[in-house]
Amino acid sequence: MKHRASLLAAAIIGCLALVACSDKSKKVDQPVDLTDIRSPSVRVQKVWGASVGGGGKKLRLGLGLAAADGRVFAAGRDGDVAAFDLKTGRQIWRTKTELALAGATGTGSDLVVVGSADGQVLALAADNGVQRWKADVKGEVLSAPAVSENAVVVRTVDGKLHALAIADGKEIWSAEQQIPRLTLRGAAAPVIARDIALSGFDNGRVLAVSLVDGGTVWDSPVSPPRGRTELERLNDIDAAVKVVGDDVFVVGFQGRAAMLAIDSGQIWWTRDISSYRGVDVDDDQMYIAGSKGELIALKRRTGVEVWRDESLKFRSLSAPAVVGDYVVVADLDGYVHWFDRATGTPAGRVKTGGDRVTNAPLAFDGMLYVITDKGDLAAFRGVPVASRTAKAVTPPAAPAAPEPA
Repeated sequence: MKHRASLLAAAIIGCLALVACSDKSKKVDQPVDLTDIRSPSVRVQKVWGASVGGGGKKLRLGLGLAAADGRVFAAGRDGDVAAFDLKTGRQIWRTKTELALAGATGTGSDLVVVGSADGQVLALAADNGVQRWKADVKGEVLSAPAVSENAVVVRTVDGKLHALAIADGKEIWSAEQQIPRLTLRGAAAPVIARDIALSGFDNGRVLAVSLVDGGTVWDSPVSPPRGRTELERLNDIDAAVKVVGDDVFVVGFQGRAAMLAIDSGQIWWTRDISSYRGVDVDDDQMYIAGSKGELIALKRRTGVEVWRDESLKFRSLSAPAVVGDYVVVADLDGYVHWFDRATGTPAGRVKTGGDRVTNAPLAFDGMLYVITDKGDLAAFRGVPVASRTAKAVTPPAAPAAPEPA
């Protein structure tokens, strides 16, 4: 772990030195200044706010949210895990784990599961926060565990997937990918679908394994490395894949966006797009927050670009989230930006309080939930400007699986 961190630090310092030596007049790309939205089409209302504590602000480490059974679950870097009422923000319970939490919350089977920087995985009862079990996976957990009826699947930064028994946390199986010496700091959250566990890895591949025994179902090279230097060949897939019907959507850093078949891993289409944040999809389009701050919409069936917005360049966007007729991203200053998902037109904007938002907003039942890297949590509702009496935007219908292009 320390070796990888040292490599990354040395590489970044080296890059900065090279830039300085080769072109002293060249400045590092600065976040673009925000401009007023001329004709906002959505009025964003803050419904409630809460806090779970932070400690991850300087590390740019935000712990993502999860929701189930009328509650939203949040975790703080300092070890607190809490449950809040989705509608009112009332705190239902709070548990102090005394762990340096680093992985976002996962939920399912009446559990809330979190991971720590020292490899601890902790399962709490979703109804009251009481500890059910704790397991050691001997590797830093930087992403949300995936939870099924029988297992909790955890991804560690050393390239391993671990399946833990839902009842007691004992390891059922583990699977591994070979990863490069130099990688971005991060790890894709695993996803469970159709009795398989899927995850992207730092070698640009997506692995699907049996949830029963960890056997490989398929292993697909989505983003092969390019270039000569180790920096040029960085091709991490650090964001969770998105599964919709028979299709798997994925994007990698300095790599590609792609759609794969869930049963075989066959790649239906690819597009050269770089992102380390992630994607969301609706019934027609795939949305990507690019590594330079672009927000891009592609046709799900073909990967053809529909629109691209560059008004937020270099603002370190979160992964996008689809809520109603909008796609939403957050940025390094805590602004949450709403775009018309059909046209890409900026529709509205709200500020959470000034702290960076690293993780994707969570869209749930027509509401939007955002947590800053400091641990402040807020719930928002979007109301179309044209109708001041309109109800909150409603979530889109469940997407239908597209046919292969």
